[in-house]
Amino acid sequence: MEAVVQKEVLTERQIDNLGFAPRFATKIKKENLVKIFLLLMPVLMMTAMTTSAQTASATSGQPFTVEYYYKAKWGNAEEFLRLFKKNHYPLLKKEVEMGRMLKVWMDQPRYHATEDGRWDYRVTIVFKNATVANEPFDEDALKKQLFPDQETYTREEQRRFAILDAHWDVPIKSVDLEGK
Repeated sequence: MEAVVQKEVLTERQIDNLGFAPRFATKIKKENLVKIFLLLMPVLMMTAMTTSAQTASATSGQPFTVEYYYKAKWGNAEEFLRLFKKNHYPLLKKEVEMGRMLKVWMDQPRYHATEDGRWDYRVTIVFKNATVANEPFDEDALKKQLFPDQETYTREEQRRFAILDAHWDVPIKSVDLEGK
């Protein structure tokens, strides 16, 4: 047995009595809405793409900063730091020498935090610009040059990530407090 649903169609007078403005009560056919949407979508997409391209090009020459947070499993922070200094920091220093990055440093919190907000190390990398930071970069040649024993390198890097509870990256945007 099928249920019959009746739709109540309001008259113009009933709409006026409800207090709605006539422009909100205008009936638009579903097919017309689809046509309007399909016509406007390319325009909206082009506007969004142009805006983001303009924003990127305006800041592409500026240094681009990313903070990398590492939260080690309890009792493993020192091991993580040792492996980071041995296997990852030399790669980062090489990229600074090449001019891809301008500066790299690591911070550690002075005091403890709650477990949900805890992190053990924050590595800040200042890239030459946003384009350099986001374009593909093949580190494999550098890894082979700096670490001839690839088997040991791979094993230690796997260990470095195995002892992490969490890792996240935060691109940083400076805020000009003096400007408008």
